[in-house]
Amino acid sequence: MLLFKSIALATTLLLTPVAAFADSSVPLSHGIAMHGDLKYPADFPHFDYVNPNAPKGGKTRRGTIGTFDSFNPFIIKGNPASVGSIYDTLMVNAADEAFSEYGHVAESVQMPEDRSWVAFTLRENARWHDDTPISVADVIWTFNTLVEKGTPFYRFYYGSVAEAIKTGPRTVRFNFKPGDNRELPLILGQLPVLPKHYWEARDFEATTLEPPLGSGPYKIGAFEAGRFIELERVEDYWARDLPTARGIDNFDVIRTEYYRDATIAIEAFKSGEFDVRAENSSKAWATAYDFKATQNGWVKTEEFGHNRSSGMQAFAFNIRRDKFKNPQVRQALAYAFDFEWSNKNLFYGQYTQTRSFFDNSELASTDLPDAHELALLEPLRGQIPDAVFTTEYNPPKTDGSGRLRSNLRAASKILDAAGWVIKDGKRINPETGKPLEFEVLLVSPLFERIVLPFAQNLEKLGVFITVRTVDPSQYQNRLEGFDFDMIVGSWGQSLSPGNEQRDFWGSDSANRSGGRNVVGIKDPAIDTLIEHVIAAKDRAALITAVKALDRVLQWNHFVIPQFHATYDRFAYWDIFGKPEVIPTRGVQPNAWWIEPRKQQALADHLQSAQD
Repeated sequence: MLLFKSIALATTLLLTPVAAFADSSVPLSHGIAMHGDLKYPADFPHFDYVNPNAPKGGKTRRGTIGTFDSFNPFIIKGNPASVGSIYDTLMVNAADEAFSEYGHVAESVQMPEDRSWVAFTLRENARWHDDTPISVADVIWTFNTLVEKGTPFYRFYYGSVAEAIKTGPRTVRFNFKPGDNRELPLILGQLPVLPKHYWEARDFEATTLEPPLGSGPYKIGAFEAGRFIELERVEDYWARDLPTARGIDNFDVIRTEYYRDATIAIEAFKSGEFDVRAENSSKAWATAYDFKATQNGWVKTEEFGHNRSSGMQAFAFNIRRDKFKNPQVRQALAYAFDFEWSNKNLFYGQYTQTRSFFDNSELASTDLPDAHELALLEPLRGQIPDAVFTTEYNPPKTDGSGRLRSNLRAASKILDAAGWVIKDGKRINPETGKPLEFEVLLVSPLFERIVLPFAQNLEKLGVFITVRTVDPSQYQNRLEGFDFDMIVGSWGQSLSPGNEQRDFWGSDSANRSGGRNVVGIKDPAIDTLIEHVIAAKDRAALITAVKALDRVLQWNHFVIPQFHATYDRFAYWDIFGKPEVIPTRGVQPNAWWIEPRKQQALADHLQSAQD
């Protein structure tokens, strides 16, 4: 998205009274790197993965599954539309670095060597869409409001921040609580700044379909709740000439259509109702796009490789349920998921089985822990599974034939040892007489074809499950209330994990409604490892800490890992121009643009086809 002006501006800043309010012993910078040095200098003209001369204009139409009834994405209530591009952040991530940020609303940043605080000086020309300046009061109000009234995520993400204070006419400083949390300056850089003067007259905790005031490259235009929304490019956008804004957000209008399910959405795409689709179904990718427009080249299907962490998609246990508290039970049930058969028969061989919570990156644990990891793990011996020290974790394997007798025999032995015995064809807890059965809660029917073979294999173990697919609102309500036995969960991971791990796996988030610790993990040893990740002082220390955390998560069998792809799949009508460079994090559709020549050629072709 966006950034800073030039080294000349930074030099001018050093001579202005604003700098007098900051700690003069701490240098000003145009950006922050989590570890190491920044890639881009203060006077860089644009990111390498954009076309700075991309033409502005045109309308792109997109499709998504679900619904929306609110334009407030910051609270737990409602189903919000995706409106992030109407707001600006203090700083902006670079997609070709592990974790670096460059000033946007903030023209400069200061932090001491120990990172015990961070200060941002705001750009004098930063404006809301009503032409009101973005102020320090806006930043402080935003921070306090998100912590007090926003989703639980913000309380965890900003949990180590002690206070936000004004230290100059355009300077805000965040002081941190005692501890070693080196990611905090970058976390504050991601803060989406909200307009205090707008929200003071409104209830921030209520859902709303009143288009809110923003400062970003787009504002909300036409919409119909639950059906579509249009974002209109702001012609006089205050940050349009910043280096990180060049070549990005090129469309005049972005229209998003909402569909009930993926099948309907694909047919809508094929009929030309929208023009670009990110495909996440292997079956659809293999079978749904062989139609006339792709055969004659008017629709392109393309796989874009990336080097970002795949994260984890998995069958996720709710270990708040008594039946899943024993890790042996969780381990045994994993033997019933036959990835190799599924990949061959359901996924057209497109996927790789996931084994790490940080797969497809240098953060994934492999082999046995090395000496650096052992320094973190040995103090926890006896609190973490012994296998962490002796065995490399790998999910159960099969030959793909569908005959997984050896796996089921292994699972049966584990269940027997865990106290679940066979009686009349069912796994029974002899102490309670209750059978081992559970429900898999889904939000998309696409996953039913994955769950049903899993269910058939479980029946051979005497374990019976039901599959329930519900609408997005009901699913979200049940998720927030932890009212489920098992879901298909996913945890996206960056190349620089940090504070978000508290929300994923930390004890404090286990019973907090709306948090992302859906598994319900409350483990002091895991809490300790999370803090090691957050406190890592350099890249090597971060990799070590993440690998140690990965091993402990793996051997607790909190999830049954599923699969991932090492590329992004896109189908699009051939009207776009795209940058030549694809960064580490993968393709950046917000850097695409409409090519008028291609768009006119397509329009002429469709017209002649109708004639």
